[in-house]
Amino acid sequence: MSTGLRGVSAASLAVVLEVVKNSDGDLAAVGDELFSVAAAMDHTPAVRRILTDPSTEADARAGVAASIFGDKVSAATLAVVDAAARGRWTGGRALADAIEIAGLAAHVAAADRAGSLDRVETELFEAQRLIDGERELRATVSDRTIPTDRKAVLVDTIFDGKVAPATLALLRQASACRTGSFDGVLEDFADEVAARRNRTLAEVRSAVALSEAESERLAAVLSARYGRTVHLNTIVDPAIIGGLKVSIGDDIIDGTISGRLEDARRHIAG
Repeated sequence: MSTGLRGVSAASLAVVLEVVKNSDGDLAAVGDELFSVAAAMDHTPAVRRILTDPSTEADARAGVAASIFGDKVSAATLAVVDAAARGRWTGGRALADAIEIAGLAAHVAAADRAGSLDRVETELFEAQRLIDGERELRATVSDRTIPTDRKAVLVDTIFDGKVAPATLALLRQASACRTGSFDGVLEDFADEVAARRNRTLAEVRSAVALSEAESERLAAVLSARYGRTVHLNTIVDPAIIGGLKVSIGDDIIDGTISGRLEDARRHIAG
């Protein structure tokens, strides 16, 4: 996940994530509570300012955090908030973003412990495709003027009972659109799920469905090229006529017939 946190904020985030990693609490519950803490901080600029004031001692900042959140979250969650309050941040938004990232990490760890990370990776991709294909639904979950709790209810109506608990939690949080559009946030979440397994996501478009053997060969080639395991998210797209189009981050490998025809048209026109 591209956190956007740099310098002292990045160093503090690393400490916070280490607390999450070593937590013996119910990580799914910790994740939900951290998302709630991030939302609370979004709505209370004064709290963010106090907890990121470099002139205030770390113990004092931690004490303020405990007084605000101590009776609202579990001890495991409070330990993460305590570490965040003791950290150094470039601003209040950086702190709130770090809390959200910690919540994401907690849900990813919970899914990892449950052996469902592969499922979560696939479900996030499929959910995004489903939402992108429904214009009205996409507009609703991306609308920042609609209260987050109402959008969460909508997400639950569609996905509850059909996806893993971590997938549902991340879809709900993505609909809050804290740091960007729904699509952008969900893509960052999916990248983070992959990164936790030292994997890279590749979107593969082909005119027909790839066989298991073809998928394995392509994944092996891409993994060798990028120096880490590549997980394929495949889309059947008849419009490309033939060949493959592979997108990995900002890299696009277009070996499609439609792509070659477009190149030819540009060459003739230019």
